[in-house]
Parts: sequence; C-alpha cells; structure tokens
Amino acid sequence: MVGPCAAFCLLVVLFAPWIGSTGVTWRNVLAGVSPDREIFFVARLPRVLFGALVGGALAMAGVLFQAILRNSLADPFTLGVSAGSSLGAFIAIWLGLEMVIWGIPVVSIAAFIGAFLTIALVFFIARTAGVVPTFTLILAGVTLNFIFFAVMMFIHYAANFSQGYLMTRWTMGALDTADMRTVLGAAPFVIGCLAGLMWIAGQLNPLSAGEEWAASRGVDVRRVKKLSYFIGSILTGAVTAFSGPIGFVGLIVPHTVRLVAGPDHRVLIPASFFIGSAFLVLCDTAARTLFAPTEIPVGVITALLGGPFFIALLKRKRGDLW
Repeated sequence: MVGPCAAFCLLVVLFAPWIGSTGVTWRNVLAGVSPDREIFFVARLPRVLFGALVGGALAMAGVLFQAILRNSLADPFTLGVSAGSSLGAFIAIWLGLEMVIWGIPVVSIAAFIGAFLTIALVFFIARTAGVVPTFTLILAGVTLNFIFFAVMMFIHYAANFSQGYLMTRWTMGALDTADMRTVLGAAPFVIGCLAGLMWIAGQLNPLSAGEEWAASRGVDVRRVKKLSYFIGSILTGAVTAFSGPIGFVGLIVPHTVRLVAGPDHRVLIPASFFIGSAFLVLCDTAARTLFAPTEIPVGVITALLGGPFFIALLKRKRGDLW
C-alpha cells in the first residue's frame, strides 16, 4: 500500500510545477536564462515541495494524535497548537516585527515559539500527580483554543488596517511565500519526525486500543505518549510557522488512508505522509490556477473540498472509519 501512495505522490510533485496560469516548456526551463526557468525553479518548484512537506507533516500529526488521544476527530490542532502558533504570529505582526533573522521571518519564529509554549502549557494544565489523562489533555487544548482566539480577536481589533489584513491572511493558510530556504529549513524536522514515528509505529497499535491494553503488552505508555506529543508538536509547529494554519488535512487524510490501508500504523503513517503531501499539492495547484491571476489561500480550498468529502465518508463508511 505504501508503494502506490509514494508513486502517486511523486507523480503529483513532478507534474504540479508545470501547471499554472503561465505556460512553461521544458526546453525553456532547461535553457540557461529564461522567464520559464525563473517561473519553474523560483516560483513553482519550492512551493510544490513545501506543500508536500506541509501536507505530509499535517497528515502524520493527524494519525499520531488520533492514536494517542483515541479520538477519531483529533487533528494536529486539537491541543491548541494552531491557536498558539497563530497568536504568536499575531503578536509579532502587531508589534511590527517584520524583519528577517538568519533568513527566517520573525513572524514565523514567533509562530513556532507560540506552538511550543502552547503544548507546554497544555501539559502543565493537564498534568495531575505525574500523570497526563487524555480526556483532561483534550479539554485543556480546547479551552486554550477559545482563550487564544479571544486574545487574537482583541489584537485584531486593536491593530491598524494593514496589520489586520496580514493577520487575516495568516489565519487562512498559504504556501505562496515559500522558497528553497523554507523547504530546506522545514525538511529536516519533517523527515526526522517521520523516522521517529516509524520507530514507535508498532507501539502505537496497542496504544490506540487503550493504555491498559498497551501496558499489558509491554508498551511503556508514559514514554511513548510523551515522545508522541513531542513529535506531533514538532511536526505541527515546524510547518505551521511558515504556512499558517491549514485545516482538514490532518483529519481527512488519515481516515481516508485508514479505510484503504487498515489501522496498522506501520503502514498508515508513511501512507498518510504521501497521500497528505499529494492532497495539499493538488489543493494548492487549484488555489493558484482556478481564478488566475488571483490566488485563493490554500486553507480555503482544503476546507471547501475537505468538508463535503469528509461528510460523504461519514455517511458511506460510518462504521469503518475508526
């Protein structure tokens, strides 16, 4: 199952850069200097590669959180990571911190810090006598989501027009600012987390059935959960810091792949990575071509496509999704 998913992802990544409002030919792209070469290598290829990383990371994070939280509606943003990341970006925009440090925008750095401070705060709230109950963790994440959104609304209200536009644009999610430096910066985090998840994938199978069941099968539940939360936060924070919050990928892709590949996380994790990558690249291709030269934020496309698709899955495969 992983092989066909990888082949499909590779096919999408290879063909997507050639699609756009401006046609390019391979002869001009391979030429020394030409507009087609600039369009392909500077504008489209980095965006496609970054979209593949973001989609794969969000899909893997969705698989992970659904397993350890044992909640079929869990996604990368259940624990408030998205809201914390957005709040960090809002604060940076409000303070006018639009400079770049070591090639990384300060807004992205603030978003990454916000994501990690949020997960630390969620753990602090949910931790009781050295134990982190799953139900309390979810409630803490949902509560922080509401609090952070309230603070963001206040900041948006207090900001000027240009700052308000940047804040609104951030919350929609987009890939249009990606360049090769962004790709090379995010790739080590995503690939490293993929390797880490494959290492613990066999232990996620019993854990998704229940902590007591997993413990009776020799799984160190506390260790695996802590490692899983850390990996999930890295995955979500590393890509959200540059792309903004992009919804539905971490919810739709794992369930769709699970219907085809089954619940074994040793197959589900890599298959979800490849399908999530292809899904987001296709959505971004639609976002930049449907109303060209005007572009739609890719987060709008994922919501418009993902919502009805997931509802259809619920109606047709209600008993098989989990």
